[in-house]
Formats: sequence, C-alpha cells, structure tokens
Amino acid sequence: MSCGKPIGHLWEEYKKRTEAGEDAGKVLDDLGLDRYCCRAVLLGHADMLPEITKFKKA
Repeated sequence: MSCGKPIGHLWEEYKKRTEAGEDAGKVLDDLGLDRYCCRAVLLGHADMLPEITKFKKA
C-alpha cells in the first residue's frame, strides 16, 4: 500500500544513516517522508540483494 511517491532513491541515505546509529524516525523526517505509507515502505524493507547475488548464474 503506497501513495505512489518515488522513494527508491532515498534508500541508500536512509540505510547509511540508520546503520550509523541515527534514529530511524528522525532520518525519515529529514528525508521529507511525512506520510505513513512512505515511512512504512522504508521501515519494512528488507535488503535482500546481498543474499540474492550469491545465487547469480555465471
């Protein structure tokens, strides 16, 4: 469920700042994500790319 606002470009910044120890809510506020649907997408995202690339066919 989403409003359709493009937010994919914010993932790297969000991930970097939360891994550095910043509060997730404050980071989302700073990135301009005020709507609950946008916030839920980033908060609920599981970065599976490192796991998936292990099984890449050569």
